[in-house]
Amino acid sequence: MSMSQASETVRVLSWNVLRRVGAGPEDVAALIAKHRPDLVLLQEADRTMDRLPDLIGGSYARDAFAGRIHGPAFWSAAPVARPELVRLSGGHTRRHAQVVRFGALTFVNVHLGHGQITCRRQLREAAQCIDGAGAVIGDFNMIGPAVLPGFNDVGPREPTHFARDLLPVRIDRCFARGLSCLSASTLPPGRSDHRPILLTLAVETAALAA
Repeated sequence: MSMSQASETVRVLSWNVLRRVGAGPEDVAALIAKHRPDLVLLQEADRTMDRLPDLIGGSYARDAFAGRIHGPAFWSAAPVARPELVRLSGGHTRRHAQVVRFGALTFVNVHLGHGQITCRRQLREAAQCIDGAGAVIGDFNMIGPAVLPGFNDVGPREPTHFARDLLPVRIDRCFARGLSCLSASTLPPGRSDHRPILLTLAVETAALAA
């Protein structure tokens, strides 16, 4: 994290890399080298992604969903403790979230269920992992607006995925509390079916004081 005008800023990259046939560790390493994020949150990462720290160093952990070859993974330029795992209820696939303690901030890396009621319930569960300033970021599989008391939807407003290769939808999102968004953009999808989202977040003055 960097300091700027008495507020901490953190640059976060989130990407559903598309298991097996999508983006690999070389693609993620190239984005890290180009955009210099402090924290990278990945969804649908399989074991091939485990080569990422060999390519670019840093802290890394991947946690596959039960009975699946893929799950969430994170990378950080700075040393970070292995994330906690929080089970999310409902859905056909047993899903968990990675809770990354990044200094005084908490980031929850999610790949939520496909049902619109399910994904909203799981979003609320994920948000309960944040005590203070932080954000829930990842593939929400969520169509339309969502209300999460105390949090703001600060991610890019353009589509991040084409459902069935036809319908543009904004399902890769960021809900933040105690953080202001200085910039939010999407990047080219490369070999994935999702666009990465890149955010620069600043800790708000009240959160810093707390």
